[in-house]
Amino acid sequence: MSLTLVVLAAGMGSRYGGLKQIDPVGPSGETVLDYAVFDAMRAGFTRVVFVIRRDFEALFRDRIGARYRERIEVDYVFQSLGVLPAGFTPPPGREKPWGTGHAVWCARELVRDNFAVINADDFYGADSFAQLAGFLHRAAGREFAMVGFRLANTLSEHGTVARGVCTVAPGGTLQSIVEQTSIAPSDVGPGKKYSRDNIVSMNCWGFTPALFDGLGDQFRVFLTSRGNDPKAEFYLPAAVSEMIAQGHVTVSVLPTDSTWFGITYREDKSRVTAAIADLVQVGKYPSQLF
Repeated sequence: MSLTLVVLAAGMGSRYGGLKQIDPVGPSGETVLDYAVFDAMRAGFTRVVFVIRRDFEALFRDRIGARYRERIEVDYVFQSLGVLPAGFTPPPGREKPWGTGHAVWCARELVRDNFAVINADDFYGADSFAQLAGFLHRAAGREFAMVGFRLANTLSEHGTVARGVCTVAPGGTLQSIVEQTSIAPSDVGPGKKYSRDNIVSMNCWGFTPALFDGLGDQFRVFLTSRGNDPKAEFYLPAAVSEMIAQGHVTVSVLPTDSTWFGITYREDKSRVTAAIADLVQVGKYPSQLF
C-alpha cells in the first residue's frame, strides 16, 4: 500500500517571528521538516503533499521541496481563504485561512491513499512515523489513529502553549480532545492543573481517505455557525473529536517513545538544535540528511 504524508506548512509562525519551516536546526542546515520527511521515508511513506500558501510558493519549492523531489514524490496544495464548500463565501474582514481542519480539507482532491498528517514545524521522532506506517498499512474505513505525546514533553520554557488535551479510553481509543490554551510549565505536575502524563495531540495523525467526507460535513457546520467570525478557526482535533462524539469514527491512540521538539518561540531554537545534535551524536540520524 502506498502511504502519503500530508504536511501542514501554510502558517507563518507569528509568535516565532518568521517562516520557521525553513529555519535550519541540523548540523548541515537541516530544518525540523527535513527530519520529519526523512523519518517518514524510512518508515515507508512514498509521497509527500505540502499544504502551503501561494504567497511563499516559490521560496518553499526552492528551499524545501527541491531537497526531496529526487527521493520521494512531492506535490503541493494551496490553502487560501476562498477555498470553501459550495454555497459559502469568506465574510468581510476575514484575512487568514480557516485553520488546520481547513488545511487538510484543501488536500482532499490530491490524497487517495491512507495518509498521515503532521505540522511542518514539529519534530515527532522516528517511532511516531513507524507506528503510523504500521497502523496505516492495515487501516480501512473510518479507522483513524493519533500519536499521543506526554504533556510534560511538549512544553516551552519561553512562554505558554496551546495543547489538545485528550481523554483516552482504557482500551486505547480516543474519546475526546479539548483545546487548552496558555499552558505554562508551572501548570504541570503533582497537585497542579495538569498531569505530566496527560496525553496531548500534537497534530500527528493517521487517516484513511474516508476522513474527507466527515471533515467536509464538519466544516460546513462550522461555517454555518461561526463563519462570520473573522478570527474563528476550524481546528482538525476539534473536528475529529466531534466525529468521535457522533459515533462516526474510531481513533486509536498510538503511544510513542519518541521525543517531541517544537519551535513555538524563537528562543526554543537553541534547545531543538542541541537535542538534534545529541541524536546525531548517538547515531539516530546521519550528520547530513539529504
